[in-house]
Amino acid sequence: MAISLGMRVSGLLVVGAVAVAVAAFGGDGSGTPDRGGGGTRIVTVGPSSSARPFVAPQPSGPRESPAGEANRTVVPGSPSHSRTATAAPRVTSSPTPSSSSGNRLLKSPVWLPPGPVSPDADSAPDPSSVYDRLRDPRHCRAALGVIPGSSSDPEWRVLRALADACLAVQGEGGSWSAAAQGYAGAAGKAGTCKGRAAYTVLGALLDFHRRYPGANAQLTTDSGARPACDYRIAGVETGGGTQVRPGDTVAIELRGTYFDQAELLRSGSVFIGGHRLAGAPVVRSRSGDRLVLSAVVPSLDRYPQRVDVAVRYGGTEARLRDALIVAAPAAVPSPDGSSGTPQGVLTLGPLTTDLSGP
Repeated sequence: MAISLGMRVSGLLVVGAVAVAVAAFGGDGSGTPDRGGGGTRIVTVGPSSSARPFVAPQPSGPRESPAGEANRTVVPGSPSHSRTATAAPRVTSSPTPSSSSGNRLLKSPVWLPPGPVSPDADSAPDPSSVYDRLRDPRHCRAALGVIPGSSSDPEWRVLRALADACLAVQGEGGSWSAAAQGYAGAAGKAGTCKGRAAYTVLGALLDFHRRYPGANAQLTTDSGARPACDYRIAGVETGGGTQVRPGDTVAIELRGTYFDQAELLRSGSVFIGGHRLAGAPVVRSRSGDRLVLSAVVPSLDRYPQRVDVAVRYGGTEARLRDALIVAAPAAVPSPDGSSGTPQGVLTLGPLTTDLSGP
C-alpha cells in the first residue's frame, strides 16, 4: 500500500520527538539501566541512579513542623522512588516535659548548704537541728516524722514542705501539693538564715517539678558551698560615748544564730576583757536569727583598757575584737562635796599618850 506524504512526515516528527526526549533525560542513553536483547533503549521518565535528579520547585520558605524540623514541600504526584530535597537538621533543645521523663534520672538543683551544724545541747527537735538532719537527703522521711504537722511557725512550715519535696523528687512518696502549699504559705516569712536557705531550695525543687513533671532526681550537696549562716557579733552598744566603766550595761547584738536561741540563754556565757560574767546571758530582744544580750561591764585589773567581747555556747564562739574601751571607775563623791568623809563621823588622828603621873 502506498504511504502518503503526510504519513511519512508524521513518522519523521515522532522519531524527532523521541530523539529530543533521549537528549533531555539521558544524553545519549548510554547509561540507561536496560540493555536487553534487540538493542532497544528504554527511556525512563523518573530519575534513575545515573539520571539527573529532579529538583522540586522551592517554596517561599521552610514549613516548620510541630517537632521543630524544617521540611520542604514535595511535589504532589511524584513517584515514591523519586528524590526529594534534603530536610534541614533538627534543632535540639532542652528536654520537653512529659510523663515519660519519670524513668530518666535528671540532675536536680543543689541541695541544702551547711548550717553550720547546731550544737543542739538539749537534743530536742527545733528548726535549726531539723535543718541539719535534712541536709542528708536519705533522712528526709525521719525528719518529716519529727516536724510538727499543725505548727503555724514559718520555719516549721518551710521544713515540712521541703521534706515532702525531698521525698517526692526522689520517688519515695512525699507530696508535691503539700510542698507547694507550704511554699506559698511561708512566702517572705522565714526569719532565720537556715529558714531562708531552706525556702530557696524548696523553690528550686518546685521549679524543677514544673519543668519535668513526673521526673525523679538525685539530690546532691555542694561541698564547696558557703554556710547558710554567718554567725557573729554585729556590734556592741554602749548607750552613748566611746568609753564605759565597770558597772555600766552594754547591749551585745548577735546575728546569724544557727541554733536554738533558748539553748544559748540556758547554757551560754559572755566574756568581756577575758572575764566571764556571772550567770546565764540575759536577753534584751530577739527576732529571727538576731539576738540582743544585756551585759554588765566587770572590774578589770588596769585602766583604761581596750577589750574584746565574746559569746560562747556549745563549743562555738562569736568574738568582736577591741569592742570596748573600759575606763577607770569614777570616784564616789561625798554628800556634802567635801573630801568624802560621811557627815557625823569624826576623823581619828594619831593618839598621844601622857605617861606622867598626876
